[in-house]
Amino acid sequence: MDKLQHKLTEKNLSRQLTDKKSYNRKILIGSIIATIVAGTPFLFYLYEYVPDAQEWDTFLFNYKSNYYESANVAAWIFMMKLIPLILSLLWFFTCKHWWYHSLIIPIAMFSFQLISFLSLDNEPIDEFHIIYLLPIMAIIFPSIYLVRAKMFNKINDADKTMEELEEEFMIKPKGIWDKVKQYF
Repeated sequence: MDKLQHKLTEKNLSRQLTDKKSYNRKILIGSIIATIVAGTPFLFYLYEYVPDAQEWDTFLFNYKSNYYESANVAAWIFMMKLIPLILSLLWFFTCKHWWYHSLIIPIAMFSFQLISFLSLDNEPIDEFHIIYLLPIMAIIFPSIYLVRAKMFNKINDADKTMEELEEEFMIKPKGIWDKVKQYF
């Protein structure tokens, strides 16, 4: 009897230690995400430290703004694309709802705008670039509609709540890397 109780207490103790490690890991990841979100205004206003000149020389690189004629304006536009991309990615990787796949569309848009800004400083960005998002939208919109239709069919057939259906349709990868791998 004592051996059985000893094994049970050892098992409970190891479970508690595992739960505590998992809890501490969740707290750490949540703190990092909260710090990133809270720090985005500071990150955005870094453009104010860029000089208002056409050329900007640093010890790391030399930047010459062709279209905007000001490195400060170029940095401002860069931050206007980077910050929403960062926040959209955080939202995507931390969202627990069934519709989180729809966040791929703004992520693709901000990514495309950022890439076009980095590669094309000679011409204006955000002009007619919605055409490049149409294939992504053509895949995401119908898939979200099909998931929604399946959910409402199950609601009519069964007595499940929306939360239970969201849990049923939710793909739960173990980590961020697993969540990224599920799309490729």
